[in-house]
Amino acid sequence: MSELHDAVKQCVDLLERHRRRAQRIGEQNTKAGLIEPVIGALGWDLFDPDEVHREYRRRGADNPVDYALLLLRTPRLFIEAKGLGENLDDPRWANQTISYAAVAGVEWVALTDGSEWRVYNAHAPVPIEQKLFRAVRLEDDVDAVVELLSLLSKDNMRDNRIEELWKGFFVDRQVHAELVELFAGGEPASDLVALLDRRLSKLTRDDIRSSLVRARATFDFPAAATPLASRPAPATSSPLIAERPKSSLVTPRGVPAAETQRGPNSSAGKVRPRKPRVSPEERRLHLPDMIDVGRLRPGCALVASYFGKQHQAELLDDGTIRYRGQVYNSPSGAGEAVKIVVHGPSVSATTKATDGLDFWHTEDARTAEVVSLKEIRRRTLADLSA
Repeated sequence: MSELHDAVKQCVDLLERHRRRAQRIGEQNTKAGLIEPVIGALGWDLFDPDEVHREYRRRGADNPVDYALLLLRTPRLFIEAKGLGENLDDPRWANQTISYAAVAGVEWVALTDGSEWRVYNAHAPVPIEQKLFRAVRLEDDVDAVVELLSLLSKDNMRDNRIEELWKGFFVDRQVHAELVELFAGGEPASDLVALLDRRLSKLTRDDIRSSLVRARATFDFPAAATPLASRPAPATSSPLIAERPKSSLVTPRGVPAAETQRGPNSSAGKVRPRKPRVSPEERRLHLPDMIDVGRLRPGCALVASYFGKQHQAELLDDGTIRYRGQVYNSPSGAGEAVKIVVHGPSVSATTKATDGLDFWHTEDARTAEVVSLKEIRRRTLADLSA
């Protein structure tokens, strides 16, 4: 895939040039300069409409898809293109193309603005937001981009290699969600307690329950491997910590755990733990208050899992937060800065909005537990009320 690697590098150079000029180049220039070179490097013949059909319509009355990639004149992949810098988080773009693909019998869909590629399985029996397989940004990691896009090559689509990796990913996501469910919330799952009770005959159930409350469980699932047989499958995904509250968790491929659908074999009637209600007294507390009572230690690391990666900041003496050399007055401001780094300066206001106390996690200086800042605020109020 050296040709693909070279094409991606050329696209990165072009992106950097556009960024320096703060230039919006529109959809047609994005297709010509950033998308079609990648399609060609994947082995698809850009000049053969039986392989690369632009403005594809299954029926004359249908809205067109920017590209349909075909094998034996049968569409195997739809690509929806947007102009560089367009908001790919707008649900209209993915919903429209995925729905059309499902009707047309096309399993795989890619959504791209030339800078970011998102690959979806249109046939997956889950809500649309969970059909996302993987997303990559060209300027973040060229090797990761090549690894994902190589799955869309003509040869690999013919051999259906992407389907092999999807199956593992789909199973991993459901198993991960169930594992997180077992450890989420203040009260451990009763079936987990019962299992350990059977295996640990010398301990009481109360002992086991108390231990699970203190536990921090880590689940490490291997990332989807490149389909090329000559390369070993990596197992380098970041450890995922099952902490409260559950909304801060990240699944094996960057999907928030609160949005992960429970599998079809999930136990019926299981009640998900609710987040503790935030009182007005809690809302009046800020990071300096948490430092004063000894729950936070100045200089400690704040960690957030977002879009499949770990992001780190530093808590300063006055309760401000330093992230990438910039100081922010609030956890939410620092969290928004992370999202700007991940998505770029054109990130939508909806995506950028962040509950910083849920977003950032750190060690409780008194207990050595890694919990959210919101949980530390709750504990701070309890300390002050004692």
